[in-house]
Amino acid sequence: MNHLIDTAQHLPVRECLQTISISPIRLEAAWRPYPLELRITAPVSGSDLPILLLSHGDGPSLYLPSKDGYGPLANFYAEQGFVVVQPSHANSKIAGLPRDRPGAPLFWRERVQEMTLILDRLEDIEAGTPAFTGRFDHDRIAAVGHSMGGQTVGMLLGAHLTDPKDATATDVDMFESRIKAGVLLTPPGRGGDDLSDFVRENFSFLNPDYTHLRTRALVVVGDADTNPFMTVRGPEWYDAAYNDGPACDAKLTIHGGRHGIGGIAGYDAKETDDEDPDRLATVQRMTSAYLRSALYVDDLSWPEACTALTDKAGNLGHVDTKFVG
Repeated sequence: MNHLIDTAQHLPVRECLQTISISPIRLEAAWRPYPLELRITAPVSGSDLPILLLSHGDGPSLYLPSKDGYGPLANFYAEQGFVVVQPSHANSKIAGLPRDRPGAPLFWRERVQEMTLILDRLEDIEAGTPAFTGRFDHDRIAAVGHSMGGQTVGMLLGAHLTDPKDATATDVDMFESRIKAGVLLTPPGRGGDDLSDFVRENFSFLNPDYTHLRTRALVVVGDADTNPFMTVRGPEWYDAAYNDGPACDAKLTIHGGRHGIGGIAGYDAKETDDEDPDRLATVQRMTSAYLRSALYVDDLSWPEACTALTDKAGNLGHVDTKFVG
């Protein structure tokens, strides 16, 4: 129950399950000076649970860009039946890589490698955590990423990347076939001249090429998401993944949504710039419905959610779709 939600209550949602959260879970990797730390949140009971990798963004907060942030998404997805795996990525201020290492401060390549490491070690994670042993469905894996996390997940789904200032980063392909569906929340748009002068000079790797994206994905954007620090474009900059990605078959536009699209990064986090319970609930319910239908062929959660949004909650957002052959 959430008395703060108004119109979004008309969007369908599954019965909430009790959940358990375990942290930290640590994964060693030869290329990391110290282990990758994870939080896993999942239903208390049940088996054959679909797995969802949740990739945080960057920003001014100290703790939200880590395994301990994005509670509004992680908790909701787990209550809807997903096993939610949250890494503290290399760019995390609390447990990331040292800022004097190459690739700092955002470590775009290491972030993708960390997600692949998690997939490589899923059986070890499950076997080494009694509460989860034998309960994961390794054939149903999805990924969700916000902002910089959207670029990370986009690359896992097939997007390429070229950094014009790095000779080792030309048309980089880090596709991960084990991930079957994704959600890109306000992902970076095209690089080059679309970037502000400062970002083009200092963060030239914000240059994803979504034309290679080949795993089914939903893109979520806010129609008030303007960021002159990042781009000379307006909110339409964030549409690139949907416009360019062959497998991006749907786009959810949140009306009035800014970069925090309702407050997905944390509860009562005013720095999200548009904290709003209805917008947050719309993102939660619509993305969960999309993933459920993407992972389970006969599941009707997504079309039912789209109908409810159009008929009863159209003031909150709208969905565009395109045929994907």
